[in-house]
Amino acid sequence: MRRPDIISTIQHDGDEPRGEPTRVVVVVPVMTGPRRGEGADGPARTVEARRDEAVGLAAAIDLEVMDTVTVGLNTPRPATLIGKGKVEEIGGLVTAHDAGLVFVDAALSPVQQRNLEKAWKAKVVDRTGLILEIFGRRARTKEGALQVELAHLSYQKSRLVRSWTHLERQRGGFGFLGGPGETQIEADRRMIQDRIMRIERELEQVTRTRRLHRESRRRVPYPIIALVGYTNAGKSTLFNALTTGGVLAQDLLFATLDPTLRQMRLPHGTKAILSDTVGFISDLPTMLVAAFRATLEEVIEADVILHVRDVSHGDTEAQAADVAAILDDLGVDPVSRTLVEVWNKVDLLDAPAREAALNRAARHDEAHRPYFVSAVTGEGLPGLLAAVEDKLRAAHERLTVTVDAADGGTLHWIHENAEVEERRALDSGDTQVTLRIAPAKRDQLERRLARTA
Repeated sequence: MRRPDIISTIQHDGDEPRGEPTRVVVVVPVMTGPRRGEGADGPARTVEARRDEAVGLAAAIDLEVMDTVTVGLNTPRPATLIGKGKVEEIGGLVTAHDAGLVFVDAALSPVQQRNLEKAWKAKVVDRTGLILEIFGRRARTKEGALQVELAHLSYQKSRLVRSWTHLERQRGGFGFLGGPGETQIEADRRMIQDRIMRIERELEQVTRTRRLHRESRRRVPYPIIALVGYTNAGKSTLFNALTTGGVLAQDLLFATLDPTLRQMRLPHGTKAILSDTVGFISDLPTMLVAAFRATLEEVIEADVILHVRDVSHGDTEAQAADVAAILDDLGVDPVSRTLVEVWNKVDLLDAPAREAALNRAARHDEAHRPYFVSAVTGEGLPGLLAAVEDKLRAAHERLTVTVDAADGGTLHWIHENAEVEERRALDSGDTQVTLRIAPAKRDQLERRLARTA
């Protein structure tokens, strides 16, 4: 049995020369009715930002954008989402540009997608399908590829429509009493479900391996600092600035996908592990959030979370609301004391915009006040690192212990793994040490001291 294609959402036409980019017309439906802005879901997005992001998604997968159409939408049409007049207008653009693909920046039902493909005589992909395609191209590790394939198959399963009933493989029973046997649609659905079950079993093994790695880090253990944020907020550039990790950093949506961990040092010498995670985006497909849950556990387990925001972006507040919603879905409190807001790309702000941003930041209470940085120029990074260290120290316990005179190894371990506040030699030759230590390391210290007691 042939395995279904992992990435089959976007296909090149047979008569198109291989290697040339696919021509695409981008359609951006914008709600103009009562749902516009929906305050319950956070700040409303500007039309310009919606359009720019849609074009950015297309560019992220090397599509050649021929035209962009913004469609005001008062009431979605069940059959085509947009009105008949706009369908005809866009069809004319598709023909004029000889476009093989139309990207509709919205969620399309299988029926809407099929009807639009018939009307435009071109492949149609919605927002979920394009994001899945981007993730499929970006995944490099086995785990990432499996997670994307699982999400794509779940999406593909919902796209199966009853258009192949002429491909019946057999008839059941005899004569006129026998109805159709297994149809092509049923065979495809069964094939996809079998593959989903196999991937889920493989991911269980990958998840167990990741859990073992996480437990081994706890035994070291180093504190975990996780970077989260909207895609293209500058997380990878910040990651490179804080570590020696050469992570791909481009002005591109979803430039990096697979999580990367590197060691870093804080101002007073404390070692920590910095984790760069996949960027978030508005309307992130739910099947992707579910598929990447194991990867995003690095965020759930982190001692400090740095929420990186592109403060120069016009929709920075709406982007922050989207990130907060996904964090909440993962079980992370968006206003937790372990979360630090990092307002990145301040080097792109002119003087009035910087002053306005400073005024917005000043309205936050002191415990949640954001830090202004530029990952490119290095501005604000020392203050950010000091704040991270303070967050970690706040969770540390203050102890006073006595170390045997002959136990130099434990003294060395204390200096490597704890913050020594005071060290005093006793008349007995032993050493009394006042220190601050992470709760996870306290057990190791107590076991060391018990061996020489």
